Amino acid sequence: MIPVLKYQIPTIITAQMIEVDRLMLEEYKIDLSQMMENAGLNLALLAKEVFLNSNLLGKDIVVLAGPGGNGGGVMVAARRLLNWGANVSLILSTKSEKLTPVPAKQFEILQKIGIEVLNEIPATADLIIDGIIGYSITGNPRGKAKELIGSANASSVPVLSLDTPSGLDLTTGIPAAPCLKANATLTLAMPKKGLFADTAIDFVGELYLADISVPPSLYENLGIDIKNVQEIFLESTIVKIQV
Repeated sequence: MIPVLKYQIPTIITAQMIEVDRLMLEEYKIDLSQMMENAGLNLALLAKEVFLNSNLLGKDIVVLAGPGGNGGGVMVAARRLLNWGANVSLILSTKSEKLTPVPAKQFEILQKIGIEVLNEIPATADLIIDGIIGYSITGNPRGKAKELIGSANASSVPVLSLDTPSGLDLTTGIPAAPCLKANATLTLAMPKKGLFADTAIDFVGELYLADISVPPSLYENLGIDIKNVQEIFLESTIVKIQV
């Protein structure tokens, strides 16, 4: 059972999350692939427990992956869920040669273990996992990303988003056109301010927070005062946040 966080913690904006990522890489030497593995494992665990009743055999999961970090994270989750017995398929929002290096490696792994790559979301899936667009969104989604968001929104299949529903600005909470409507969102490291905006309520769904191994001293160096930061993930690497 995933614990509920019983106290409020500060939120951060996109610029601060970019700095968290930079410090993780440059100062703490925790590279993107390590963060991606942490994010993807927690996402797979949340999918299994909350959406699939801890029984993956025979369950059909479709993973929507963009070219950046969120795409890599959901591809890690796809590998885990496939290894645990689910039927997992993948849809890329871009050509595979346009994936950034770390997600490209995750895609190569998935190809080697035989994941099915689709062009369209099947109507019979048990779960859609969204990693199309992360916090770096600028403007409205276009092309295949726009098409996948529209298809997911038109589907009756539940959606779990990684870090943010694709198309939502994590600083302002203003949705792009279109913006994915998730049943639940697993955000990473610390809650993002935009997820709590009135304009975001219809898109975020239930909100969860995952540990990706950010050291408490990093937040201190950024001047972010988070009391009890070491207690947030004491019971579990995933906690539910009351919105």
